[in-house]
Amino acid sequence: QVQLVESGGGLVQAGGSLRLSCTASGGIFSNMGWFRQAPGKEREFVGGISWTTGNTRYSDSAKGRFTISRDNAKNTGYVQMNSLKPEDTAVYYCALDMYGTRSVYDYWGQGTQVTVSS
Repeated sequence: QVQLVESGGGLVQAGGSLRLSCTASGGIFSNMGWFRQAPGKEREFVGGISWTTGNTRYSDSAKGRFTISRDNAKNTGYVQMNSLKPEDTAVYYCALDMYGTRSVYDYWGQGTQVTVSS
């Protein structure tokens, strides 16, 4: 059974940094994606990483501020978030794309709250 466990959220002031972690178990997957959902808004894609190549891609809002990485030995992905803004406040989710579609994510973490104060 595939499981994802997220950690690392919290409260930070604008301009600060946070690092989120997502540890996967129970299956082999192609890509790990990061998403977020702010209150009253739709879930949006933040970025993703190929688990085999390490290639990353980012949304425009994350580019230049967020860095996604992975540790294959720990089966853990990370998103380092710098220069955080109040508009980054959201619940952040990691998710697994098992088959390499980069558009269909089959398993989701429980979510972790990130709150950025102004």
